[in-house]
Amino acid sequence: MNPNPVTNGFVKPVPTEEEQAKIEEVRKLLGPLPEKLSSFCSDDAVLRYLRARNWHVKKATKMLKETLKWRVQYKPEEICWEEIAGEAETGKIYRSSCVDKLGRPVLIMRPSVENSKSVKGQIRYLVYCMENAVQNLPPGEEQMVWMIDFHGYSLANISLRTTKETAHVLQEHYPERLAFAVLYNPPKFFEPFWKVARPFLEPKTRNKVKFVYSDDPNTKQIMEENFDMEKMESAFGGNDDSGFNINKHSERMKEDDKKRLASLENIASASLDSLSILSDNSASNSANPSSQDVSDNEHQPQGKGSIP
Repeated sequence: MNPNPVTNGFVKPVPTEEEQAKIEEVRKLLGPLPEKLSSFCSDDAVLRYLRARNWHVKKATKMLKETLKWRVQYKPEEICWEEIAGEAETGKIYRSSCVDKLGRPVLIMRPSVENSKSVKGQIRYLVYCMENAVQNLPPGEEQMVWMIDFHGYSLANISLRTTKETAHVLQEHYPERLAFAVLYNPPKFFEPFWKVARPFLEPKTRNKVKFVYSDDPNTKQIMEENFDMEKMESAFGGNDDSGFNINKHSERMKEDDKKRLASLENIASASLDSLSILSDNSASNSANPSSQDVSDNEHQPQGKGSIP
């Protein structure tokens, strides 16, 4: 039997022994968790946090704990369409009906049609869209694609506060969820911002950002390599002229909400007591000599070539 499961025609790598050992170290530091929180701590999830913290077990554990606390308080999986429908009206963010060639969901983002001044509301809607994209990941996949359409974008659309809040939520609570991002027809004034930000990003993150211009055959090839252009929206050079339809989109989201909430019914809710459990685990484990010894000798796993 092949130990590497095949999904969507591609082989999903099995963690190496050293990677699996680090997963177990994180689980030991986390300690016992309520069932609902445990469902967010699969091997794949723990691996994402380890990768985000360069395989440093204690840092990855701290990051994961913060996400679990955030989930208890913010309850992202319980956000429903009716709560955020007003934010969605203009199509500023939505999951496309088109997927990439690996079957991964695509989030379309159009910052020029922002329709809300509430940063809280904007972030709530972003989280809803992220949760929906994760819900629609194909088996064996952990990542999604972002496509940012800069049509109509101007300096007036730049909000440093929203940008900061967005970056915090995505980096801290959805690590390693991005396969790649397409920046489609960014304006000239965007380039200086990118040049300033680029050095602060890790090489693997920088390499995920693809600039595509509709009048540049070389960059347009990126689209053809990653998507079925027959199903891609015409706004991105594809042949689908249907565009964003709020009524059709709302029906899709409501159906997804029903499926997600049905899957949560059999899982006991995590209460605010979980916060004290996580804190207690942190305190007890930091006083545990054996766990301290393991963490102080952390290093990146060998054979890192197997890591996507």
